Amino acid sequence: MSANQLGNESTSVNRVGLVCAIAAHVMWGLFPIYWRQIEGADSMELASHRIVWSFVTLAIILPVCLRMGWWGGWRAISASLRDKRVWTLYSVAAVMIGINWAAFLWAVNHGRVLEASLGYYINPLFNVLLGVVFLGERLGRWQWIAVAMAAIGVGVMAVGSGGIPWVSLAMATSFSIYGLVKKKVSLPVLVGLMLEVSILFLPAAIYLGLRVQNGVSALQFGSPMVTTMLLMAGFITISPLALFAVAVRRVDLSLIGILQYVGPTLQFLVGAVMYSEPLDQNRITGFVFVWAALVIFVTATSHASRKNKDASRKNKEVSPGQDDASEPNRRQAEPAIEST
Repeated sequence: MSANQLGNESTSVNRVGLVCAIAAHVMWGLFPIYWRQIEGADSMELASHRIVWSFVTLAIILPVCLRMGWWGGWRAISASLRDKRVWTLYSVAAVMIGINWAAFLWAVNHGRVLEASLGYYINPLFNVLLGVVFLGERLGRWQWIAVAMAAIGVGVMAVGSGGIPWVSLAMATSFSIYGLVKKKVSLPVLVGLMLEVSILFLPAAIYLGLRVQNGVSALQFGSPMVTTMLLMAGFITISPLALFAVAVRRVDLSLIGILQYVGPTLQFLVGAVMYSEPLDQNRITGFVFVWAALVIFVTATSHASRKNKDASRKNKEVSPGQDDASEPNRRQAEPAIEST
C-alpha cells in the first residue's frame, strides 16, 4: 500500500471518528428536549426507565457483539467479571451515575436546564481537583486560576439566587467521582455500562413496579408517544455512548477534551432560548466567569500537553531505542475516557 493510500485511510478514519464525536456530544446536548416531552413521569421514574431499558437493550446487543469476538469475546470479559475489585468499583460507579441521571432529569423536569448545563461545564474542573487530591496530579498556575474563577462564578450564582446551585454541584460531583472510579477499571464502555445498570436494575424495576401498582406510572396513562419514548430510553442512552466509544479510538484526546463542551453549550442554548429560562445579571456574570475559566483551563492544558510532546520528541531523538521500548507502557498508562 502506498503512502498516499495510507494517508487517505488515516484521514478517513479520523473523519469518521470526528463525526461520531460530534454526533455523540450533540445528542447529549439535546437530551433535555427528549426527556422534557415525556409528561407525567417524575425524575425518579425517568431515571428508572433509563436504567431498566438500557439493561434490556444491552442484554440484546452485547451477547451478539461478544459472540463475534469483540473485546476479546466471552472469555476475556468473564475473566474480568470474576474479579471482586471490578464489582466493587463498578458498584460505586453505578451509584454515582444513578445520582447523576436523577439530578439531570430533576433539573429538566423542573425547568432548570441552565443549571444542568452548568453542572457539565464545571465537571472537568472537578475532575482536575479530584486528580490533585486522589491521584497526586499537579496543576500549573493558570490551571489553578481557572479553578478559582469557576468557583467565583458558582459563588456569584449562589449569592444572586439566594442558594447554592445544588443540582449543578450534585451533577458535577457525582460524574467526577464516576470518572475517577472508572480510571481504576478497564472494561469496554458498553460492557461497563451493562455492569452498572445491572447493579441498579433491581431497585429501578421495583420502583417502576410500585408506580404501576399505585396507578401513577406514565406507562399506564401516557399517550402512545410517551410510552414509545419511555421504551426507547435505553436506545437513547446507549447510542451516544456507542458513538463516543468509536470516536475516542480515532480522534486525539485533546480534541475530545475540547468537544466535551459542545453538550453543555447546547444545553445552555436549549434552556435559555428554547425554554426561556431566566438569565438575570448574576447568572450571566456567573456563566461568564465559568466560560472564562474553561478557556483559560483548555489553553493552559493544551500548552502543557504540547510542551510534554516536545520534550518526549527530544528524548526520542537523543535515545530512540529507550523511548521506543517505553512506548507500550506509555500507551497503557493513558487513561480511558468515558462519558454518559
